[in-house]
Amino acid sequence: MEMFRRYEDMPRIKLPDGHEIFVSDSTIREGAQMPGIVMKKEHKVKIFEFLHEIGIEKTETFLYDESDQLAVKEMLDFGYERPEVTGWARARHSDIDLVLDLDLAETGILMSVSDTHLFDKIGFKRREEAVERYLDALDYALAHGLRVRCHLEDITRADVEGFVLPFVKEILERDKNVILRICDTLNYGIPFMTEFPYSIPKIIVALKKMGAKNIELHIHDDFGMGTTISLVGFWYGANWCNATFLGMGERAGVAELEKILVFLEFRVEGFHKYNLECLSRFAEYMEREVGIRIPKNKAVVGENVFAHESGIHTDGVLKNPFTYEPFPPELVGAKRHFIIGPTSGISVLKHKAERMLGELLGTNFTLDKNDERLKALQNFIKRSYDDGRSSCFSDSELKELVRRFFAEVLQK
Repeated sequence: MEMFRRYEDMPRIKLPDGHEIFVSDSTIREGAQMPGIVMKKEHKVKIFEFLHEIGIEKTETFLYDESDQLAVKEMLDFGYERPEVTGWARARHSDIDLVLDLDLAETGILMSVSDTHLFDKIGFKRREEAVERYLDALDYALAHGLRVRCHLEDITRADVEGFVLPFVKEILERDKNVILRICDTLNYGIPFMTEFPYSIPKIIVALKKMGAKNIELHIHDDFGMGTTISLVGFWYGANWCNATFLGMGERAGVAELEKILVFLEFRVEGFHKYNLECLSRFAEYMEREVGIRIPKNKAVVGENVFAHESGIHTDGVLKNPFTYEPFPPELVGAKRHFIIGPTSGISVLKHKAERMLGELLGTNFTLDKNDERLKALQNFIKRSYDDGRSSCFSDSELKELVRRFFAEVLQK
């Protein structure tokens, strides 16, 4: 009989095809478009350094103004192999020339494919006009030696069979190695097999049947399924997904880089590619310097992910962290915290009091759960909440209470 009492006991998930998978980042490009955020050049360069520390394969960036271009030049000056700095272009020769001027080896080219984008946003008169424009830009980039990502924008609201697949056929005739980016621009995509245009699995399978070697997902989060769909894509044969740190981006943002990385590293068999120990520091930087407000309960990097208050939870974690923690905090560079609040039990009070007494005395100190002083401390805390207290006790407050309730110990 198998026992599941340690992280190591849990079976890892296998990718059905066993194919190699990669993650690219768009925090510097998509993330910079987040409403209310001003991402300066120094922010972009620092984000690039964090991505390098993690080991992300690629990042993409705008090149339209001097600040963008200076940021790219600084990134290139580091000489890092990872992440590769890539460009982003509209289907215009002038945009592609910016990529060439900065001597980048790869660029994405925006190729909107839904009718509302083709006709209402861009103003094409016919779908064929769009195909001509896109293929001309692709030919221009390929002729100048660039590797290309074709960004099929708003594909989950497009005529996939009547327009997108015939268009992709022409793309692949030009370059079998092109990256086809599935852009689920409003998160209309569905993570299971159903009909076009919603089924991301069906789109991936169709592209693979056409001979596509490289398929990447860029999934927005308007319906809250960005990260889920990105991971599903790997199971149906995509070999790339594109995400942003903290899910930054337009409107509700896109798939969250940190969630994807932790899932791959901790749950997928044989997958050990990235160093995640800087994720907590990365989040602290983004909150402090860029102004992203991170909810306390946000998965992976939220303040409460490894914080425990309730008696049942703290008791369980003290006995075996595996009981109530999904992965060790060290994986993402975080620390475990025990919070004293209205639901705290005697076990966590004992743990905290022992640690504080040990610090004050300069030696190890052990308490019995039935110690009357400990029970008096617990009763004091309970009465505080009965009397209307609405916040947790900070460590400094608790240390003063420990001094008070264990005064005779400290005086010896």
